[in-house]
Amino acid sequence: MNLSSYKDPDGGRQRFLLELEFVQCLANPTYIHYVAQNRYFEDEAFIGYLKYLQYWQQPKYISFLMFFCLYFLELLQNPNYRTAMAHPANKELAHRQQFYYWKNYRNNRLKHILPRPLPEPVAPQPPASLPPVPSASPAPSPMQYNNMLPKNEPRNMVSAGIDPRKRKYVLLSSS
Repeated sequence: MNLSSYKDPDGGRQRFLLELEFVQCLANPTYIHYVAQNRYFEDEAFIGYLKYLQYWQQPKYISFLMFFCLYFLELLQNPNYRTAMAHPANKELAHRQQFYYWKNYRNNRLKHILPRPLPEPVAPQPPASLPPVPSASPAPSPMQYNNMLPKNEPRNMVSAGIDPRKRKYVLLSSS
């Protein structure tokens, strides 16, 4: 059979899905450790396949990926990293770093994308002929806030003798 005349029956969909699944498996340090333990990283054809898979970094393919696997795909291009991942301690280190990254990813990202509060507006200065307005009393202490809550606030319902199971109807009727 001539390879140049071969037509993929599903238009390459099966190959695309297999490569997508494999690239996403690279987001798992335990899987990378398994591959290193079984000496796949010593096979030049497999190394060539890892280089070929870098096409997933293109914007038209990146949208299909669900995990942070491109980082590991990039690391696997380095022969030192491939040999280091055969050691169980390095697998655990990579897994731990990945865990802490995912654990703090949302909070770290929110620090950079949330808008900063606007500066307080400066009150206009009264004309010089009017006497100065006395300053407002200081803000109440946090202990005083509890007494300022409305009586139908869910936190006060139990102390007010309202059955917590019926609080939904009490809140709706007071609106």
